[in-house]
Amino acid sequence: MSDMIDNTMENDITNSYPSNSVDWLTRLIAFDTVSRYSNLTLIEDVQVYCARLGLSVDLTFNEARSKANLFVTVPAGKQADIVTGGLVLSGHTDVVPVDGQAWTSDPFTATIRGSRLYGRGACDMKGFIACALTMLPDAVALSNKGQLRRPLHLALSFDEEVGCLGAPLILADLAARNITPDYCIVGEPTNMTMVVAHKGIAVYRCRVHGKSAHSSLTPQGVNAISYASRLVGFVDTLAEQLTHRDDNDPLFDVPYSTLSVGTIQGGTATNIVPNLCEFTFDYRNLPHMTQDDILLPIQAKVAELTAQMQARAPETGIELQQQESVPAMTDDDSAELQHLIAALVTDDKRHKVAYATEGGQFTDAGIPTIICGPGSIEQAHKADEYVELSELERCDNFLAQLLERCR
Repeated sequence: MSDMIDNTMENDITNSYPSNSVDWLTRLIAFDTVSRYSNLTLIEDVQVYCARLGLSVDLTFNEARSKANLFVTVPAGKQADIVTGGLVLSGHTDVVPVDGQAWTSDPFTATIRGSRLYGRGACDMKGFIACALTMLPDAVALSNKGQLRRPLHLALSFDEEVGCLGAPLILADLAARNITPDYCIVGEPTNMTMVVAHKGIAVYRCRVHGKSAHSSLTPQGVNAISYASRLVGFVDTLAEQLTHRDDNDPLFDVPYSTLSVGTIQGGTATNIVPNLCEFTFDYRNLPHMTQDDILLPIQAKVAELTAQMQARAPETGIELQQQESVPAMTDDDSAELQHLIAALVTDDKRHKVAYATEGGQFTDAGIPTIICGPGSIEQAHKADEYVELSELERCDNFLAQLLERCR
C-alpha cells in the first residue's frame, strides 16, 4: 500500500462520511480490527476522510506493512504552518478477539438497545476515536480561518492490545520530524473522568530445562517442574513483599506493585522426570519503581537454582525471557494539563489505575499525558461490550470545549 491513497481510490469511495459520533462509531465497529488481523481498511478509510478535509496524514507501518499507524495534524497559525506543539488525541484501532464469547448480537455490527451502543470496541476504544473524528471538521474550519492558536493532532495506532507495539513508531517518527506535542490525551474508557497515572507492565517467560529419567530413577534426572515450582514460590514471596513497601501509593486502585504467575506447563507423563517446564508472570509496577526492583532478585534466584541443577547435570539450566514491556504513565509533568482537563469534566478528581496504556510511552517521550474517554473499563474485552450513548455525548462536549481552548 502506498503511503498516500491515490485519487482513483478516493474517487471510488462514494459513500458519505458520518457527521456525528454515533454514526462514526457504527462505521468503525464494522471494521474487524482484532489484533491478529490487519487494520489497514480502517486506516485507509480515515485517511481518505482526512484528505477530503484538506489534511495530509503520515503513516508508519509494522515490518510486514500489514498494519499502520496514522498521524494527522490540523495546523495552527494564520499561515497554517505551525505543526509542532499543541495537543494529541490518541487512540488505538485494534480490538481484542470475540472467540468463545456469547454475544447477544453481531460484535462487528453496532447495535443500539435502549441507551447503549453494543459492539466490539464500543468503549475500548473506538468510541473516543469516533468523537475525535466527528470534531475534526470543526478544527479544520478554525484552522482555515487562522483561529487555531495551537495545532491539534490525531494519532491512531495498531497493536495496543498486544503490547502497545504501534505507538513507539509514531513517537519515533515525530521525533525524526521535529514535532514535539505539548500534551496528549489518551481516550481509553474512564467514564470521562481524569486518569493521571497508571502502572507499567512487564511480562516474562521462564523456561526451566531439566533432564529426563524414569521416575523410578529420579537421581539420574533433574526435575524441571520441581525447580520451576521453587522459582514460582520465590516470585510469590516477592509479590507478598511488594504489598508491604513503605513507598506504596494509596491513590492507585491497587496501591502496590504486583507480581502474578499467569500460565504454567510441563511434563509428559507421571512416570517420567520432566525435562522442561515453562511459566509466565507479569509485573505491574508503580511509576516510581522499575523492572530491576523485581528482576534483579529473580535473576539472583535463577542463578542459585541453575547452579544446583548444573551440579547434577551440566546441560540443564533456566532461561528468563522478557516478552512485553510497557512503561508506566507518570503525573510528574502534567499539572498544567490536569488543570485544563479539570475545568472540562464533571468530576475533577485525579485517578490512578493498575492497567497500562500507551500513555506511558507518551510520558516517556516527554509529553505530559492524561487518560480520559467515554465508557467504562469494566465493559472492555467482554461479550456485549457497550458504551452508553450519554458517554459519547459527554465526550463530544468535552472535545468541543477542548477545541475552544485551542483558539
